[in-house]
Amino acid sequence: MDIPLSTIAVVGLGTMGTGIAEVLARAGREVIGIDISEAAARQAVAALEASTARAVQKGRITEGERHDVLARFRTFSDLQAAADAQLVIEVVPESYEIKQQLFRELDAITSPTAILATGTNALSVTRLAAESQHPERVLGLHFFNPAPAMKLVEVVSSVLTAPPAVAAVTELARELGKEPVAVGDRPGFVADGLLFGYLNQAAAMYEASYASREDIDAAMKLGCGLPMGPLALLDLIGVDTARTVLEAMYSESHDRLHAPAPILKQLSGAGLTGRKSGRGFYTYAEPGSQTVVPDTKTPRESTGAAAGRTVRSVGVAGSGTMASGIAEVFAKAGYDVVLAARSQEKADTAKGRIAKSLERSVTKGRLTAEARDETLARITAAGSLDSFDDVDLAVEAVAEDLAVKQQLFATLDKVCKPGAVLATTTSSLPVVACARATSRPQDVIGMHFFNPAPAMKLVEVVRTVLTDDDVHATVREVCGKIRKHPVDCGDRAGFIVNALLFPYLNNAIKMVGEHYATLDDIDAAMKLGGGYPMGPFELLDVVGLDVSLAIEKVLHSEFRDPGLAPAPLLEHLVAAGCLGRKTGRGFREYARR
Repeated sequence: MDIPLSTIAVVGLGTMGTGIAEVLARAGREVIGIDISEAAARQAVAALEASTARAVQKGRITEGERHDVLARFRTFSDLQAAADAQLVIEVVPESYEIKQQLFRELDAITSPTAILATGTNALSVTRLAAESQHPERVLGLHFFNPAPAMKLVEVVSSVLTAPPAVAAVTELARELGKEPVAVGDRPGFVADGLLFGYLNQAAAMYEASYASREDIDAAMKLGCGLPMGPLALLDLIGVDTARTVLEAMYSESHDRLHAPAPILKQLSGAGLTGRKSGRGFYTYAEPGSQTVVPDTKTPRESTGAAAGRTVRSVGVAGSGTMASGIAEVFAKAGYDVVLAARSQEKADTAKGRIAKSLERSVTKGRLTAEARDETLARITAAGSLDSFDDVDLAVEAVAEDLAVKQQLFATLDKVCKPGAVLATTTSSLPVVACARATSRPQDVIGMHFFNPAPAMKLVEVVRTVLTDDDVHATVREVCGKIRKHPVDCGDRAGFIVNALLFPYLNNAIKMVGEHYATLDDIDAAMKLGGGYPMGPFELLDVVGLDVSLAIEKVLHSEFRDPGLAPAPLLEHLVAAGCLGRKTGRGFREYARR
């Protein structure tokens, strides 16, 4: 198999096949595009012509180079055209029957030394290889959409694959400017194995009417820095494709997190498969369009909604990073802020932290010296909660310990004036348990800010079954004034972001614990294949493994799903005191400061 991969056939010229063909042709390979549909072949040529024309326009290639690229791409409707290819990449529909038949036909057409690669992201490469007369030459080559832009390529070996074949396509991927990641044969591989479980849970969350599609998508974009929300991404991938991938994953894992949410079957059955059909979780201007248009589920300005209470002054309880960040946010927005801690010294230290943060903003030109001074002047540091006697909104940002929070709310109940809104910033504890510690549970609500509070735009607004409408309206109005994006959710563990984020992180840990892939490969796969700003292990070490374990335990306790049980490796690292960056060691080691 030590042969140059200079002539490559791509079978199936849909969106992915066309993208792969473009990558290969631009890299100097002779590309044989094969599709039984002549219309698909014409569309593939047109797509390549359009993309290369744009590249010339932007000065990325010359007109001569464009001519050469187009000359290297030839299309056929007969599979016999693949006879001289040294590598065949199939990107036909995700069906064992279709792919197995294709491999049988390729056996009769191609040279025994040609490598046969499947582009599947859901089916067993081993099972497909077993249908070939030369299973040692069959492997998986999983590109990501859009292929010209996405850097990740998963190279999938089965127990039958010959190492030289793996080496050849791995080298090809590098020559194409891609980042190859070697993985074993299991449905979803690394990136989709983690991604689709998360997407499935988001679909189930929407189906349960826990949050609107807009709030779910906004929460994951603003709270995690993701390029797309999960429901919009399902529409882009194709609801039917997602269901196929999840069915394959569930058939192997039997993990309920992979059991396709019923709404995926309902939408697929109705032909509402996402962007390609013009409607999925959202409605689009036309089939194939990315323009979302209003439909019956689009939020509208509600009439007769409860008016919010007047908020002029805000109390923030706590002295840590989150408390000082929240106090800074309110003060910048023009509110008078009382920052209260357990002692005057701690309160002064917290205000000093705000002063340093504002000074950095001045240095970077984001804030004027005058605005800095005005903001600091609005903040009063206090050593007791008694100073909250006249605030209109009290926000607690103390330790994530229910007993501590309940005690604090009992104090707020005695100190704060009637009609004051009492908010908790908890990320995982029941808001109603804080509310019941007061004599006015109707005034209590969750305001879950994200760290760092001055930079992160998201606030999860958490209503309990006891929260008054005007309290909810007040917090949403305040979020607008402090330039944050509020999303509504009910009072259950994890709210939106953590309920979707931490099972994904837990599954990544399980992959490492099962020796399926390395930390580096998993992090690379999610950054390059999913567009995530950080890989799961980078993020876990930043969040803190002890914090992550506590959230995993809360989720498991609330939903009683075996798939949510904390990964043993996470528990072992926490028990060993390896908590991430803050201790110098977590999943990785860090230099001591």
